[in-house]
Formats: sequence, C-alpha cells, structure tokens
Amino acid sequence: MNSRQRRGVILLVLSALCALGAFAGVLSVIRDVNSKVGPEVAAYRLKGDIAPYKELSADQFEKISMPERWLTSTAVTSLSQIRGKIAVTQLEKGSLLQTDMIVDRPELAAGQQEIAIMIDAATGVAGKINPGSRVNIYATFKAENDRGTDQSKVIVENARVIDVGKLTALDPGQSSSDRRNSADQAVPITFALDTADAQRVAYAESFAEHVRLALVAGGSDAPVAPGDRTYTLDEDK
Repeated sequence: MNSRQRRGVILLVLSALCALGAFAGVLSVIRDVNSKVGPEVAAYRLKGDIAPYKELSADQFEKISMPERWLTSTAVTSLSQIRGKIAVTQLEKGSLLQTDMIVDRPELAAGQQEIAIMIDAATGVAGKINPGSRVNIYATFKAENDRGTDQSKVIVENARVIDVGKLTALDPGQSSSDRRNSADQAVPITFALDTADAQRVAYAESFAEHVRLALVAGGSDAPVAPGDRTYTLDEDK
C-alpha cells in the first residue's frame, strides 16, 4: 500500500469516527430531551366559554396531548372525571380543564323531588342564586274579595337550589297566571323539596300574584319566626 492509499484509508476512518461521534451526539440530545419532557398524556382544552354552575358535557372539550411533567396534579386527563359535574366558576375558552374548576352536581336527598318554577329575573335575586344556594320562597296573594286583605306569605323556608336555568323571554299570554304579566324575562329555578313543600310551590306558581326568592345567608339555618311567616299591609298601620 503506497502513501496515497494509506492517506485515503486514514481519511475514511476519520470520517467514520466523525459520523459515529455525530450520531452519538444526536442520541445524547434526544435522551436529554426525553428526560426533560417525558411521556405525553391526554389533557382537555375548552372549545368555548362555559358559564358557572352549568353541567358539563364531552362536546365542550377537545383532546390534546401534553408532556406529563408539564401538567399540574389537578389536570383532567379523562372525560369520565366530568360525569355529573358542573362548572364552579366561569371557564374561559382555551383553558385546560382542572379538577378544581368543577364540583359535583347537587343531588336529591331521600324523600326529596325536583320541582322547577319560573322566577321573575328582576325580583328573584337575579344573578346571585346558584346551585347549592339556600332561599326562602315568598308568595303574594290578592284578597279574594273587597273585604279581604292582600297577603305576603313565606311558603317554603331554606329551600335548596339544585339548578339555575337560562334567562328566558316570557310570552305574557302563556304565563301560568294572568295576574303576573309584568315580567318579560324569567329564570327557571329548580329546587329539591319534600312533597309538602313541592305542593306549596306548585300552588303558589299557579295562583300567587308574584313568587319571589330571598337568599339566605351562608351557614344560617334559623327558621322564620311564626309571626313573620305572613304579612299584611295593615300590620304597619
């Protein structure tokens, strides 16, 4: 082998060594990236805004993949986690869904039933009642004749709200009572009540002049005093 051939072999060997070194460098970078990023897992991003206290459904989210180490411990990684849940705050489009954004939908206790009525948006503590709220339900009744007296009554106290519907425009001609035509918008409110209280609410919805809600302070379960359950205007004279 002459000197020119020897130089050629040496160059080939050096080229092979350089290629092996470059390949080893790439593998090292890949291993370093993998060690920093780690395996990917599923996460869920909001397709649009979700109002608070609304029940969640799978079509409100899109599945994405993210490195597991970049997700917080509260990230929702399976849509089974939203079953029976509601949003606890306003959820913004593009946000990653977290378990601390959602809570269980209020459920009925033994012996209770759901009953929903339309509440005038202007007089029903508009915007302040949410699932889980406690309210006293008031109804005002017109006197049956000229010798009678108009009355306001507490028909149910400390009623538990389990759902608040969407603001709805009312058709006065379809109102459950022709006496309540002044309201043009109402919100369906669903309560968890026993049979007797459900009957009282149904009666008031049908025959009362107005039905109103009074929000009860959190943690307060003091009953309404017997003398305060009914009110007539002549009591203040």
